[in-house]
Amino acid sequence: MKNFQKLIIPFAIFPFQNRILAQKKDSIPRQVVAFVTDKFPQTRDLNVEFTQLTPYKYSSQLYGSDLQENKVKSLQQVKVNTNFYFIKNAKWMLSTSLNYKYTSINTEQSTSIFSEEKGNKQDFHYHTESLSLTRFSKLFGKTAVYSATASVDGSEQHFERIRGMLTGSVVVKANAKTTFTVGLAALIDPSGQIPVFPLPVITYKHRFDNGWVADIILPSKIMMRKNVFQNGRVSIGTEMDNTAFYIYNADKRYEFRQLEINSGAIYEHKLGANFIGTLKAGMRSTPNARIFRKEDTFKDYIFDASVKSSFYFNIGVSYNPFGKPRKK
Repeated sequence: MKNFQKLIIPFAIFPFQNRILAQKKDSIPRQVVAFVTDKFPQTRDLNVEFTQLTPYKYSSQLYGSDLQENKVKSLQQVKVNTNFYFIKNAKWMLSTSLNYKYTSINTEQSTSIFSEEKGNKQDFHYHTESLSLTRFSKLFGKTAVYSATASVDGSEQHFERIRGMLTGSVVVKANAKTTFTVGLAALIDPSGQIPVFPLPVITYKHRFDNGWVADIILPSKIMMRKNVFQNGRVSIGTEMDNTAFYIYNADKRYEFRQLEINSGAIYEHKLGANFIGTLKAGMRSTPNARIFRKEDTFKDYIFDASVKSSFYFNIGVSYNPFGKPRKK
């Protein structure tokens, strides 16, 4: 249960701060809208990232039997995300999200246990597409946001799984310095230990007098941020991510899932014309990495790996055409 909860965290987080924008015609003060829509938006309309990891070792088990220790000599990932809004007003928002991740792994020993591909180097393609309908309302006099999301994922060969998510959040506090929300996400996932899994979501953002900003989304991210220079921002903290892809061998289909905890520093710089460049570096820890048959659940894994921590470097660029230009 605990591992499954960690695994689905990336699917449960939605950018609440940006969605407050759709309520700008109601009673939310203008300074609050400005606070949650700074020049580095939480969600980017188009984002492209490249990640490189240093070599690391891992031990593993197959059907409960120990395998020989292996080493990942290099791992590169390319991630592309884009978001489109079909409807965006004071009461409703209809949006779609398209995501693609390419993972290339080169190991000392062959990892073709499940795959038809032979050799030490393997490439994997994974994509997800989702459609979300959001309703902005009031609950006990507080701003409330309700959302329903349907998503599908797959590889370059097939579409594989259909998932769903229902969320509800309430703005407990919102002023020029602090925004605080509490909510609940219900994950609908046929590969989970529980088909419908509830998950609490808490967001907290506070601007301190010294310029630092606490940006927290529990249980996925804890960051301290500060604007530097004229158009830059530095962040220090921890955030969760995951890697998933499908593996094919003859007529059998397997799914690989890995939870990742990235701890380090981030530097973002406003490049002009609504472009933002990003540099990230730090240590990546991997609490779990498993392979299981597609028809089974995450707990019914047949392959489990214990992965050593490694150093990561990430470079990216995003384009946000709806972002507010920086005044000079």
